[in-house]
Amino acid sequence: MQHFPIFVALAGRRVVLSGGGEAALAKLRLLLKTEAHLTVISPDPAPEITAWEAAGKLRILRRRMEPGDATCAVLFYAADEDAAEDARTVALARADGALTNTVDNLADSQFITPAIVDRDPVTVAIGTEGAAPVLARRIKADLEERLPTGLGTLARIGKSFRKMADILPMGRKRRDFWSDFYFDHGPRALTAGEDQVRETLDELLNTHLRAEDRQGHVAFVGAGPGDPELLTLKARRALDTADVVIHDRLISPEILELARREALMIDAGKEGFGPSMAQDDINRLITDHAAGGAQVVRLKSGDATVFGRLDEEIDACTDAGVTWHIVPGITSASAAVAGIGQSLTRRGRNASVRFLTGHDMKGFADHDWKTLARPGEVAAIYMGKKAARFIQGRLIMHGADPATPVTVIENASRADQRIVATTLAQLPADLSDAKLGGPALTLFGLAPRAAQSALESLDQQEFA
Repeated sequence: MQHFPIFVALAGRRVVLSGGGEAALAKLRLLLKTEAHLTVISPDPAPEITAWEAAGKLRILRRRMEPGDATCAVLFYAADEDAAEDARTVALARADGALTNTVDNLADSQFITPAIVDRDPVTVAIGTEGAAPVLARRIKADLEERLPTGLGTLARIGKSFRKMADILPMGRKRRDFWSDFYFDHGPRALTAGEDQVRETLDELLNTHLRAEDRQGHVAFVGAGPGDPELLTLKARRALDTADVVIHDRLISPEILELARREALMIDAGKEGFGPSMAQDDINRLITDHAAGGAQVVRLKSGDATVFGRLDEEIDACTDAGVTWHIVPGITSASAAVAGIGQSLTRRGRNASVRFLTGHDMKGFADHDWKTLARPGEVAAIYMGKKAARFIQGRLIMHGADPATPVTVIENASRADQRIVATTLAQLPADLSDAKLGGPALTLFGLAPRAAQSALESLDQQEFA
């Protein structure tokens, strides 16, 4: 991030702009929405600017900019549409202590003006650091369509009511009150006029004052394989309302960013064959926070019901008298097989698929390897990198063809996804050479689609 987004207080403060043409007009139309004292410096200002001066909205200096013209200005815009003149005025403004922006010149600007969705006093700023202005305009158009025009009115009325709402205790009870107002009762009341909105606020406050404290609750949420766009809508809502988020080590930073800013974030990461938080400690974290009235999200990689030790945590909640529910997620096997253009089952090849974990070595050793070694069988092996040689030995020992395709997908669905296509015979050696550092899933019996097509073509030639 090269530009840190802030909202600058401009009420009663100077903003100076040099220029009088189209570029100046575009900036002034935006700046006139503020309460700043505007000064325009131009020998030949456009008629619209002259009209704004006549209406008392700004002041014009009808000449070129001189030293001292930007004294006490908080912001300065160079909009002369002439590179040499813009450079000259910027130098003068910086000497006077103002932050400067050169229109359509990101490199020489100390600040940028973002695309803005205006629902005063609700303001949404969209910036791309100059990389994609068309994209910023598209996002602005989408938000303009989504945000109701009455949102600003609700915000203004709500602002006048904030002191009265302070009678509610800080935290969830106050958030629930404002959430009910802005997203439920307020918009409905606005259709009858502002007086009805104020009456609704009074009634709503009394309702929330009388309401009993909300009981703590646990949502076991599947975060999917890592791509935030694969997170379900239900998971997004859970993160948006959570007081506490207890997450696994493998949850991507992009998904953690979606949690409510005020939420307490707790890393309860487990690492296969490495340092881990004890399961009993995780159970206590979950139940203690929920027993204290918190809305807890237990965020698990992939799908919470697949190799997530979910039953142990549910049992802990049940024993503690804490309510809970499960939000399914996309499991890593689904993301991995999509990443290689294949399907987990295929008519004529396999009517079932096995999900195994290489982390549970006792259960792994007891698996029905003889059945899995048959031609056409498919398995998704979670956390199997360190068990690769064991997998190879067991399968070959039970008759599996050493040429059986095996694909290992690291960081499935993420921007840094890597695919290692190999065979059962080469699996340990190729994994060692690849030096995979992230979470990986092994697909036994499947090759990436292009490689699989080549293999099938070769088989057909040999048969002919």
